[in-house]
Amino acid sequence: MARFEPILHVINPCPVLLSSPQLPLPTKNPSRPAHISLPLSPTHASPSPDSSPAHHLAAAEPSPMPPKASKKDAEPAERPILGRFSSHLKIGIVGLPNVGKSTFFNIVTKLSIPAENFPFCTIEPNEARVHVPDERFDYLCQLFKPKSEVAAYLEINDIAGLVRGASAGEGLGNAFLSHIRAVDGIFHVLRAFEDTEITHIDDTVDPVRDLETISQELRLKDIEFVQAKIDDLEKSMKRSNDKQLKIDHELCQRVMTHLQDGKDVRLGEWKAAEIEILNAFQLLTAKPVVYLVNMSEKDYLRKKNKFLPKIHAWVKEHGGETIIPFSCAFEQKLVDMPEDEAAKYCTENQTTSLIPKIIKTGFAAIHLIYFFTAGHGEVKCWQIRRQSKAPQAAGAIHTDFERGFICAEVMKFEDLKELGSESAVKAAGKYRQEGKTYVVQDGDIIFFKFNVSGGGKK
Repeated sequence: MARFEPILHVINPCPVLLSSPQLPLPTKNPSRPAHISLPLSPTHASPSPDSSPAHHLAAAEPSPMPPKASKKDAEPAERPILGRFSSHLKIGIVGLPNVGKSTFFNIVTKLSIPAENFPFCTIEPNEARVHVPDERFDYLCQLFKPKSEVAAYLEINDIAGLVRGASAGEGLGNAFLSHIRAVDGIFHVLRAFEDTEITHIDDTVDPVRDLETISQELRLKDIEFVQAKIDDLEKSMKRSNDKQLKIDHELCQRVMTHLQDGKDVRLGEWKAAEIEILNAFQLLTAKPVVYLVNMSEKDYLRKKNKFLPKIHAWVKEHGGETIIPFSCAFEQKLVDMPEDEAAKYCTENQTTSLIPKIIKTGFAAIHLIYFFTAGHGEVKCWQIRRQSKAPQAAGAIHTDFERGFICAEVMKFEDLKELGSESAVKAAGKYRQEGKTYVVQDGDIIFFKFNVSGGGKK
């Protein structure tokens, strides 16, 4: 039997978050640069009554300049990431029928959607936004006691079960594969429990066989897409001498060989320019994967499961991505219990819910991070894609912030927590001024300055 040690987390139900109201446009002042004024210390004055509860927009007053970041402190260049460059990314729940996908979705979102023991009961993808638990956000809310608290969220799609032959249209396969193409990452749910009352589409439980089935169907669909792309490029090359067509064609040929060798696109070695081309294709096997191994409550509590060694060996051989063993039956039991009883049950069994870990892992897997704006009016997580630079991060708040970006004044969450206030961070020389090339890091607390006095949008 394989043993596993789940990472402990406090039980934290994940409510569905409502979207926050759109920010007001800043008042234009041709004489001074406008900026977002978010008090970052409890000693700061509150915004004026007629200002937005979330942000106070005002003219920038002269103040001591924070030190500029030195070049030696700059983050090393990171390899470009496969996938859409957007802050609005989502992850899909994928797997064979009756492995626990919709049950898992119901648990993390607390929504009532069909989850009966019947193949293809989920016909259209169900979508929900779930809270991303973060102790840093909780700390900032306790520190500032804001009127508004806006946490980060993970958008999850429940996609109906795939079957062998889906790439050729079996089991409504083409529709389901198009739903996978629309997401940016995959929660691959595997069944690692035996239950005679819950049928398996292949009659027997074999997670490695299921892994092969899903992986092969995704690769076959990518092969079909890439072959069509090659055919189109060859037609275009007969009519044009455009060098880019030849570059794209050579890349597609390499991708085709890679796929036909049984390898997923995300596991290949691609240059930065090639990744830009591949990102336009939105290939299914280019999407990051988190493997969720759904076992019985008994196996979860005793931390043993006979299927885990083979699952681990297969995943290690095919990229070594994250595996999280969990139990839908256990998680469902916790959801159905009053909070105090659930806590007692976890204590008695020396375990806890893994839903918070799964949500945070999925959020990171699709390359999302967030920075904070914090003050008495609001503490908010602003989601951006990893590798975003300061102007792009400013644009997550408002497009004018990116268009008229001047600088970002940044302090690290760890410094604020250690030193206790913004003034103490400044006194320690850790309150930094960053320019347009600064790559925003997860957990940064940022104060943006911008100027749109040159005129409004045309």
